[in-house]
Amino acid sequence: MKSMTLIHTALFCEAKSIIEHFKMRCIQKKPYRIYSSDSLVLIVSGIGAKKTALHVEDILKRYEFIKAINVGIAGCKDKSVEIGTLYCTNHKLSDIDYLTLSSHDKAIEDKNALSTTLVDMEADSFLKICKEQLSSGNLFVFKIVSDHLSATIPQKSFVEGLIKNSIKIWEKYV
Repeated sequence: MKSMTLIHTALFCEAKSIIEHFKMRCIQKKPYRIYSSDSLVLIVSGIGAKKTALHVEDILKRYEFIKAINVGIAGCKDKSVEIGTLYCTNHKLSDIDYLTLSSHDKAIEDKNALSTTLVDMEADSFLKICKEQLSSGNLFVFKIVSDHLSATIPQKSFVEGLIKNSIKIWEKYV
C-alpha cells in the first residue's frame, strides 16, 4: 500500500492553491470535499471543531495515512507579526518558526482572552482525532497569519494568496 498523507483545511479558499499545486482531483463533494493525487488526500471539513472532528474521523476510517497536516489561516495577537507569516504550531522545526496556537469556537478580538499567540477554530480538534491513529511526530499544523484578532472574515482571494505563498515552505513535510 502507498504511503498516504492527509491534508486538512477548513475552507475551500484555504484548499484551492494546494489542490492546484499538487494537481489533485475532486473525488467527493458531499458531505465534505475530498481531493486526491497519487500520495495525497485533501479534505475541506468546514469551519469549527465539530465539523473537523466528524470529517477527519471519517477520512481516517477510509484511508490509511502515515502523516496528517492541517493548513490554514490564524489570527495573531502580536501586532508585530506580519500578515502572511507561516508558523508550525505543534513542532519546533529548523526551517519554520514556532508559535503557540489555541482553537476557539468563535473569533477572539481581545488579546487578553488568549493564552497563546495564534488562534484558529480547528487545529485542536484535528490533532485530538489524528493522535488516535498517528504518532505526534507525523502530525503537523501550519498556520498563516491572516489578521490581528479581527472578527472580519478575510476575502477568499486574500486567503488563497496567503496559502499559495506558503506552500513552497511547508511542502517538504508532505
